[in-house]
Formats: sequence, C-alpha cells, structure tokens
Amino acid sequence: MADWLNWGGDKTWLAPQGWDGPGQWAGPPDPVLDSGPYTARVEQRDGTAALVLTSGDDPRTGLRLTRRIVLRPRSTAFGLHLTMTNTSAVERRWALWNVTQIAGAPPGSPAGAEGVYLGRARSGRPSTVPLVAGTGRPQVREAAADVLHVPHQDVVGKVGFPDSAGWLAHVGPERTLAQCFTVHEGSYPDEGSRAEVWVECPLAEGLPHLGGLRPRDHVVECEALGPLTTLAPGASAALEVEFGVGPSAGPVRAVTPAGYWAGLLRDGAEGVFVPYTAGRLEAHGPAGTQPLVLGTLEPGRTCGVRLPEGQEHYGRWELTAPLPGGGRARVGRITVGESGTRTHFN
Repeated sequence: MADWLNWGGDKTWLAPQGWDGPGQWAGPPDPVLDSGPYTARVEQRDGTAALVLTSGDDPRTGLRLTRRIVLRPRSTAFGLHLTMTNTSAVERRWALWNVTQIAGAPPGSPAGAEGVYLGRARSGRPSTVPLVAGTGRPQVREAAADVLHVPHQDVVGKVGFPDSAGWLAHVGPERTLAQCFTVHEGSYPDEGSRAEVWVECPLAEGLPHLGGLRPRDHVVECEALGPLTTLAPGASAALEVEFGVGPSAGPVRAVTPAGYWAGLLRDGAEGVFVPYTAGRLEAHGPAGTQPLVLGTLEPGRTCGVRLPEGQEHYGRWELTAPLPGGGRARVGRITVGESGTRTHFN
C-alpha cells in the first residue's frame, strides 16, 4: 500500500477486502481484477451502445469480472452492469463492490453543499458503521429527513451505510454525479454495508496501520455494494448501477432512475428536478382528476417545480418522469390536505 497511488476512476472490486485469508480480496493493488488487462468489445442494439470489458480469470478469488457500460442516445445517464462469474472448480462466496473515485476538496470550500449524499431506507439497520480510521473517522451529518451528508474533509477513513436506500450522489463545484442501485435482502460485507464512502487527504507520511498508505490528493470514493453470494462453479451474480450527470444545484434530496432532486424546498412549495432525458414531469392524482404537467424536462438541465396547491388538488399525487431507456418512473409523491396545502412530499 505504500507504493499504491489512488489515481481515481471507476472500478469494480470484491468484498470483503482484507489480507488475512483466501476469503478476503487482498487489493488494491491486485494483479488481475484491478491492475490486469481487460478485453473490450462494443455492442449496438435497439439504439443503445454498450462497451463490454472483461477481466482475466483470477486464480486467487476464482472469479472473472465483466463491466458492461450502456450508453443511450439523448440522455445524460448511463448504466453500469457488473457480473462476477465463478471460473474455478469449487464454490466461492463474494460480493460485488463498485468504486467511483472523484476529486475531493479541502474543507471549508465556498459551496458548503459539496460532498456525498446518501438516502436512508428506515429499515431498522444502523444508519452508519465506522469501517476504517486512517487519521480519524469521517464526519457524517443529517442533511434532511432520510438523507445523510459526508462533506469534504481533511481525514483518511471510511464509513459504511447499512441502512442505504440504494442511492448516493457526489456534489462537486459544477457537476453532480448520482448513482441508483437495488438493495437486496441478504447478508452484506463490512457489517452489513450497502454503500460506503472513503475520503482521503494529502499526508506527509504513510500510515503504518494501513500498510504505509500515503495519500497525495483529496479523493472521495462513492461505493455501491451487492450482497454476499455463494457461487457454484460456472455460476454468476450481478449488480446494476445507474449513473446520471447534471449540474450542482445544492444538496441532493433524492435520486431516482429518471433524475435527481436537488436544492432546498422554499416556502414549502418548490423543488429542483434534474432529469436524464427529455419529456414532461407529470403529477397523477386521485381517480377522476386530470394529470398535471409540472414542467418540461431537458436532459441534464434543472427544472424548477411548483408543487400543486388548492382544494381541487386534495389527495395523493404521484410524480412521474421519463426514463432514458423508455417508459416512465415514479420520482416523487405529494400529499395535499383538505385545506389545499401540501402536507407531505417524498
């Protein structure tokens, strides 16, 4: 670790990580899955293009990794579909672990909203668990109801999120990178973590208890994990992560497959939605009511939303937006009281 430089990028690793035995992935560095060559091919079908990257067969873990990056026309989103396949002659038990490494910043930057936001599921599992304390434990704040915030900070360490709702987003000075993935029932590594955040800052000397690791830069890692899965010889398991890119418009309040909500509610009635494809943001209310068009959407551009008020809008309204691959997805729900004022939004 003293010689390994964290250059950034996006990569697929395996969990649990460790150097104590064959049931732990002893990387980085790693000669096959992390540092070895991958073959590449391009697939085109139904108007989409996919770059398929395939690792070599790793004798230590018994696995082969495939990363399929799916690009769709006229969209600011892309799919990352991961597969691990047991190429050995015995059962193997691993979890897929995708790591997106982004440039961080010193604390106290002018934009106080910068950092990583994660949604909570209210599952009863712990909100956070401390995983690595290099120079200390990363600070985690409550940004809003069911939303946690890991700000940029001068610390080397990692925190896990067992109660993850299946989304996280990094807010930078100009751009936000959002991720959405499915949280499955079952056993997860690192004390049940479904998502993790690692932060590091420049150090003058290496950290002996982390193998001499000496960070040179401010780096933030946004990490999505799949469940621990026992694979028979020849069997596979998958993890799909949907990414979306847009402008930084303040704290991220929610991430959906169709876009993300950002900023703070003002006067209890406004929000900002950043879509991944063009179309309309619609609100569908109780039976007998006409759908409302709340905004015209352009890929990667903010759309200010005025939530409906008035007695004629009494009841529960479902907000939907177009998906990059076709169809529509629910992106929010509004409850309007009998007085005509909004009583709940999620």
